[in-house]
Amino acid sequence: MKRYLLLFLVSTTPLFVIGQNQTAIQSATVTFVYVSNDVDGSIAGFESDATIDLEDLTQSKFKGSVSVKSLKTGNSIRDWSLRRGKYFDADNYPKIRFESTSVMANGSGFIVKGELTIKATTKPFTIDFTKNGKQLTGAATLYSSDFGINVKKKKEDNKVRVKMVFVLK
Repeated sequence: MKRYLLLFLVSTTPLFVIGQNQTAIQSATVTFVYVSNDVDGSIAGFESDATIDLEDLTQSKFKGSVSVKSLKTGNSIRDWSLRRGKYFDADNYPKIRFESTSVMANGSGFIVKGELTIKATTKPFTIDFTKNGKQLTGAATLYSSDFGINVKKKKEDNKVRVKMVFVLK
């Protein structure tokens, strides 16, 4: 009996240790800059099923969404227009979603690669993160036209810089 108990403890200890290294996202701030018009804004309603293992990044999983209806640019008429069918179509596509496919160390930070879904379009997306205490700051660039949101005619004029600040539990 002692042998079985010892075998059980030894075989379950690594799982317990891995679990101790993992953390989740407590809160998030997501901001953006629409470069060609120099319009900045934010999007809220963050929900996450992420588990982050800072000791072994390959065991991490970033998964979350934000609410399109929370999009704010400081101009209520523009916000209303962006949420409508011509652009984000919040009634039919209420969430912007991201799920990682890989997480790897990169110098003093790490890179998260995954799939970003806006409206009915899913595209590969990469986020560069840095860590400062219990805060992760991510930066990425996308083109809204890649997701069917054509504010301008030329792709390069639809450039959006995104910044995420995650506070870890």
